[in-house]
Amino acid sequence: MASIQRLRPEGLVSSPAFSHVAVVPPGATTIYVGGQNAVDADGSLVGAEDVVVQAARSLENAGVALAATGATFADVVQWTVLFVDGVDLRAAYGAIAPVLASDEPPLVLGARVVGLGVPGALIEVSAIAAVVR
Repeated sequence: MASIQRLRPEGLVSSPAFSHVAVVPPGATTIYVGGQNAVDADGSLVGAEDVVVQAARSLENAGVALAATGATFADVVQWTVLFVDGVDLRAAYGAIAPVLASDEPPLVLGARVVGLGVPGALIEVSAIAAVVR
């Protein structure tokens, strides 16, 4: 096996937004991206109370972190997405769906939380990626 396998086994719900199982081949470089919020390079929150703007910026920040390692969104094996309770989940997922959806989408874990470490943040994303070189 020379590449990451993302599986959606028969008998489990099929979604273009996520897979159920990922198999990373031996020798792949694993990359962990810590929680990314909608903050700019100065640490200021972007998007005030707009979860769509915050979701886009959180993904942008995750993309910068991945790029620092030579990885891209296509290399993500699993996303973790935390939403502050009460946000519009349809709007939030709608903002990140274009990144998640593909022929072989990553695994996705989503959860509602009471709050996040950055005051005013409505969403936080983290990722595990693998690059086969």
